[in-house]
Amino acid sequence: MQEHTGTILVVEDEEPVRDLLRLYLEKEGFRVTTAEDGEEALIKFSGSHPDLILLDIMLPKMDGWAVCKEIRKQHATPIIMLTARGEELDRVLGLEIGADDYITKPFSPREMVARVKAVLRRVNQAEERKNAQVITWPGLVIDNNAKNVEMNGRVVPMPPKEFDLLWFLARHPGQVWTREQLLQQIWEYDYLGDPRTVDTHIKRLREKLSAHTGRRYIKTVWGRGYKFEVGN
Repeated sequence: MQEHTGTILVVEDEEPVRDLLRLYLEKEGFRVTTAEDGEEALIKFSGSHPDLILLDIMLPKMDGWAVCKEIRKQHATPIIMLTARGEELDRVLGLEIGADDYITKPFSPREMVARVKAVLRRVNQAEERKNAQVITWPGLVIDNNAKNVEMNGRVVPMPPKEFDLLWFLARHPGQVWTREQLLQQIWEYDYLGDPRTVDTHIKRLREKLSAHTGRRYIKTVWGRGYKFEVGN
């Protein structure tokens, strides 16, 4: 018997697929709970607080899109979408509403297990990064204790709010933040200034990052806000 490595909620209306997913996940040491439709998925989610959700798109009562949106209102639990269509639009929509990954049916159970482990590994690494006082990305080292930023080995002077903004975004890679949320986090709740001050600080950060590392790191998500992304 393998050591318990986490709880997975499998949401799938086809019993053979659901049983297959359970079998392979339990063989890898995961504890598995299941749901047959969208409404049951939300009930099981509230009761089990899983570490990750495998969520089919085409479900009775409430589809996977609606379930994902509902969960994302209050929780950041990793979600991998299961889709039989394989259409790019489905994949893009899933990622835009907050899914962490997707798997197209038919899929290899081994691939599914590998994807689950990869997403959980990324989440664990992100949690470790949140607790760290020094964050390291390619060409970029941010030291919160010293309030110091190195870009390609060179210390780059940075005003306090710019540093706080960069530190905050770098601690939450891939997460989208609106201007209002960034104002609350960096300038605190009682800030009454223009939300465009965020745009100004983002612009200055991008200029410094681009000049010293060749990367912008901070991506605009149109209609939503900003996120820190290593690959841009």
